[in-house]
Amino acid sequence: MGNKEGKSTGGRGKTAPARGSKSVSRSSKAGLQFPVGRIARFLKAGKYSQRVGAGAPVYLAAVLEYLAAEVLELAGNAARDNKKNRIVPRHIQLAVRNDEELSKLLGAVTIANGGVMPNIHQNLLPKKVGKGKGDIGSASQEF
Repeated sequence: MGNKEGKSTGGRGKTAPARGSKSVSRSSKAGLQFPVGRIARFLKAGKYSQRVGAGAPVYLAAVLEYLAAEVLELAGNAARDNKKNRIVPRHIQLAVRNDEELSKLLGAVTIANGGVMPNIHQNLLPKKVGKGKGDIGSASQEF
């Protein structure tokens, strides 16, 4: 099929790396923390398509890393606001629900142990005392 000598030239005719040279991960080549190789494996095993291009797992890893960094930054701010050093699910919930775009993205998602957003209906809040008017104009229940 390939060469007549029985040697395989991998893909585009590149020779094998010299002995002693370190292999460089695709994540470090792309400058990412998320695992490009693992995402590529999942894309292939998931049978989303027959073939997976070389750039697809890099792009997907970059997008996932960006979203994770965004959520973690906002959750860290929420934890600091609550004078805590550790991010718990409550902080993730507060971070996501206070951000308009993340809330839209995760609108149908339930975060376990996240709680609810603090909200008191306006009708339940105490009435503000009028300035100098006193009882004039206030609705009384006495007739």
